[in-house]
Amino acid sequence: MAMATIPEVPASALLPTMPRIGMGTAAFPFTSSEETTAALLRAIELGYRHFDTARLYATEGCVSEAVAEAVRRGLVASRADVFVTSKLWCSDLHAGRVVPAARETLRNLGMDYVDLLLVHWPATVVPGSYDFPFPKEEMAPAFDMEGVWRGMEECHRLGLARAIGVSNFSAKKLEQLLSFAVVRPAANQVEMNPMWQQRTLREVCRREGVQLCGYSPLGAKGTPWGSAAVMDSGVLHDIAQTKGKTLAQICLRWMYEQGDVLLVKTYNENRMKENLDIFDWELTEEERDKISKLPQQRGLTGMQFVCDNGPYKCVEDLWDGA
Repeated sequence: MAMATIPEVPASALLPTMPRIGMGTAAFPFTSSEETTAALLRAIELGYRHFDTARLYATEGCVSEAVAEAVRRGLVASRADVFVTSKLWCSDLHAGRVVPAARETLRNLGMDYVDLLLVHWPATVVPGSYDFPFPKEEMAPAFDMEGVWRGMEECHRLGLARAIGVSNFSAKKLEQLLSFAVVRPAANQVEMNPMWQQRTLREVCRREGVQLCGYSPLGAKGTPWGSAAVMDSGVLHDIAQTKGKTLAQICLRWMYEQGDVLLVKTYNENRMKENLDIFDWELTEEERDKISKLPQQRGLTGMQFVCDNGPYKCVEDLWDGA
């Protein structure tokens, strides 16, 4: 397979040019490894140019090493040819810690800036802790959304992040943020797949010009936060068989046709190639209709953020009933 050319989200006032398929680096339990670095380097060889990491994942260093080696080998001309997203963990989501935490992320990455910096969750835990799951007694009683966002805006002003955004924000929380943001969020990264289509959130994002980025496009089966609903779907299996494609390709093509940015996660080379083979065909209207009628089921409950002493007493509080 020749190196793939991945379509991009056009640059805008809020967001630099962003490849539509990104390689995720979250492997639980979170740790860095030579295997991760080697997989990311192979991904660059295949044509991936967007990498999604986070302080929590412990893979910022792996992204750093892979990109630096890719430049040394001439696979890319410079760091500027790669789009890097990272996220600030909840222990750094205190108004005075955002900018220092962003600088620490840049040190881990060995870079002068990230293309996109995200608030990982709308929640705060005690400073200095990067455990997951974390003891629930470490949850702060409130999330200072405005104070944290002012820190994110400062990261943008200082050039530490070319764009800023959020992750795991419900439609209601995103609208709350937009009500006071001076620098508007460029993206919202959330769980998304045919079994959890994020219809309400998608409407808000389209209206407000916020790019929707979807993780767990295959449902993250086998992880503590995922479910088997996508991979076990008879409807999706039937479409894949009729189409002569894999179930994974059907899911990714569906998301691509929605206008989303897709975040895939595999270190298997054959699957890396398969995930890029979604651009020269499309779903039929009948297939799209079947997918639209799938029963909806959130995979990621976010129960680790639900506790009596925190801001979210139940799952409905976290996701605002959506």
